[in-house]
Amino acid sequence: MSIETALGALQSLLGDGLTLSKSERDLHGGSESYFPDTPPDAVAFPRNTDEVAALLRICNEQDCPVIGWGAGSSLEGHALALRGGVVVDFRHMNKVLEIRPEDMSVTVQPGLTREELNIALRDTGLFFPVDPGANASLGGMAATRASGTTTVRYGTMRDNVMALEAVLADGRVIRTGSRARKSAAGYDLTGLMVGSEGTLGLITELTLRLQGQPEAISAAVCAFDDIAGAVAAVIDTIQMGLPMARIEFLDAASVRAVNAYAGMTLPETPHLLLEFHGSPEGVKEQAALFGEVIADHGGKGFEWATRTEDRTALWTMRHNAYYAVLASRPGARGVVTDICVPISRLAEAVEAVSADIAESGLPGPILGHVGDGNFHAILLIDPDSPADLETAKALSHRMVERALDLGGTATGEHGVGMGKLDYMAREHGAGWDVMGQLKAALDPNNILNPGKVVPQG
Repeated sequence: MSIETALGALQSLLGDGLTLSKSERDLHGGSESYFPDTPPDAVAFPRNTDEVAALLRICNEQDCPVIGWGAGSSLEGHALALRGGVVVDFRHMNKVLEIRPEDMSVTVQPGLTREELNIALRDTGLFFPVDPGANASLGGMAATRASGTTTVRYGTMRDNVMALEAVLADGRVIRTGSRARKSAAGYDLTGLMVGSEGTLGLITELTLRLQGQPEAISAAVCAFDDIAGAVAAVIDTIQMGLPMARIEFLDAASVRAVNAYAGMTLPETPHLLLEFHGSPEGVKEQAALFGEVIADHGGKGFEWATRTEDRTALWTMRHNAYYAVLASRPGARGVVTDICVPISRLAEAVEAVSADIAESGLPGPILGHVGDGNFHAILLIDPDSPADLETAKALSHRMVERALDLGGTATGEHGVGMGKLDYMAREHGAGWDVMGQLKAALDPNNILNPGKVVPQG
């Protein structure tokens, strides 16, 4: 049994849907973060579920690793071919299969991106709300249990995937969930697949929950003198039950970076960016209440944007913050880490991380989805400096350990991949062993994304 034998059989199956070219292998061997490039032996481009099933049967027989690939925007090395094998790129499986406005649901293929889906939904009065920033593929978003700027109101992918089709390691095709709004029938296999990062199966179809497009949307930005004031305003807003659609935090370094990158003129102090959805009167009332909250915490420069173009500019700036931060240190790479803590411990966590970064000497802007208690540090390193990398890893380690001490999690949205493996035992205890047992039961030859998420044999 060998990878070479598998590739020969796959060439017969897929024809020009399989490539061994160096350029494609290199393209599918890198990541957005600091991990070393690991090109696969081949890249496959299936066009339907039958081809995915046949591919997995061949690879399972030959002990050939298989790694799913969407848009390649993950940050913890999820899609790297650590042990060689075949990367399965779903770019050709990118269709909207059925829109059901009366059920407020849609069925799609995994290679479709969230932006493409929302374009297809424009005339229906509905939209898909999960927004991780990057124009990620929906299959990848499900596999990594993505969330993002709108999670505080609409939930994560776990809350928005109603059903799916997946191909297991041995080529079996299963369907999980249904189009019904709830079910009490058996194990939640949909929930098991969502967030499994391609270690239990390859997702080939998704049924997603949709939301009605709000009648009124209003976005705002406000500045604070310090991190404590901004975070305290977030905590009070959450505890009041104000129904925000987004509430994002940028520290002074992040604001400085986006000003330079996008030609903005925001004061270079900590900021909150937020958005409300609802009726015109409801949005107006929510804005007024939020204005009272921030006044108690030193918020200033409070400006609302109701025009579409102004709101688009605001959120484009936020979504481009990662690239703005990278551009602030030309040639740098980002060690990007995220944690999530209970809202009551958010101020403590953010201020402690900020102090650690200041002491380290590395640039490390902080930003995040603070309405969920989730924030990120983008630690900028010289890619040729082992000392920088070690400092960044030490900072990341302290962030995670502190989050766990505070009752939080090692990763709020980036996932485990290979980057957060070392923290799984502490966070989950014996539960991590159970995850490994589930993996072994469904993938006994360990061909699906080996080296990720579960204990390594």
